[in-house]
Amino acid sequence: MTKTNTTLIIVGMSGGVDSSVAALLLQQQGFNVAGLFMKNWEEDDTATECTATEDLEYAKRACEVLNIPLHTVNFAAEYWDSVFQHFLAEYRAFRTPNPDILCNSEIKFKVFLEYATMLGASHIATGHYARVSTTIYDPITTKPTYILSKSRDQNKDQSYFLHTLNQQQLQHAIFPISELTKPEVRKIALAANLPNHQKKDSTGICFIGERKFKNFLQRYLPAQPGNIVTIDGKKLGEHDGLMYYTFGQRQGLNIGGIRASANAPWYVAGKNIPNNELIVVQGIDHPALFTSSLVATNLSWIQGPPKLESFSCMAKVRYRQTDQPCLVKLLADGSSTNSCIVSFSTPQRAVTPGQSVVFYQGDVCLGGGIIEHAT
Repeated sequence: MTKTNTTLIIVGMSGGVDSSVAALLLQQQGFNVAGLFMKNWEEDDTATECTATEDLEYAKRACEVLNIPLHTVNFAAEYWDSVFQHFLAEYRAFRTPNPDILCNSEIKFKVFLEYATMLGASHIATGHYARVSTTIYDPITTKPTYILSKSRDQNKDQSYFLHTLNQQQLQHAIFPISELTKPEVRKIALAANLPNHQKKDSTGICFIGERKFKNFLQRYLPAQPGNIVTIDGKKLGEHDGLMYYTFGQRQGLNIGGIRASANAPWYVAGKNIPNNELIVVQGIDHPALFTSSLVATNLSWIQGPPKLESFSCMAKVRYRQTDQPCLVKLLADGSSTNSCIVSFSTPQRAVTPGQSVVFYQGDVCLGGGIIEHAT
């Protein structure tokens, strides 16, 4: 892309240091930069630590330092329809969704992109730790193919959360901090007197904030308490509702000190939905917590569907997991291929329905899918 002061790039300003430095770097490269703050949730109380008010204030102050305009827009209705309703549906099905992935594809790189285009921008930029590059596969059309890869800072890489982006979205996306580490980002922010150079990174699902997850979810879905049982069916206690627990979970079970059992922690190993039972096992390495394969659906492929019915690659079944060698076998689903079996070289712990499995070849992100179940 040619550097020119007439090229407008709108940066999604979250109020955090990463997006602020992204705007600064683009400005230093000579682009015409503007910021845009997205409000994606209508707060109904003051018990959330990541309030839109505080984040907006940081975004305003950063834009003042950079001397760039800041647009503000409310995407709460779009977020409710495209992300939160899916979030509730997954928990209603006793699965564990990842709303951040859907938020990227449906809000940040769709609704935001459409809005930025309406404002005259050629591209949008965010503070994600990921790389976008191009290659020419067709020498006749010379049409570029956009590639999503891991960032230089492997500890902060966020390609896992971006694996559902398509070619059109990547064509208009820029990740200016992709070659930087987090300490380098903070150092740049400090040197530029950005007000958020020491601002704590946001974690978890922002619209829940400091509120207890159970209390938040109960406002939308009724809980159904039931029994906690061993893998052999022995009752150990009671759970508050299957939707509150995820595979491999240790905290919050409240079943320590069971008579005539080993002194080792208990972990969630499954859910017997018809009987409303939470199945637990003892010991972090219990065999019931591991599986060698899974079925994934709702597949998305960044560079288009694979040409081979089966192929070897690396995969993650959760963010920050070390890449795991696997074999992916595509399954015919009617007239399309939208599901697969993933077989791992070594058993994987706590494979969780509703979460995403993401595929890689080296640093290149191929795409991924939603985990249906372990096999």
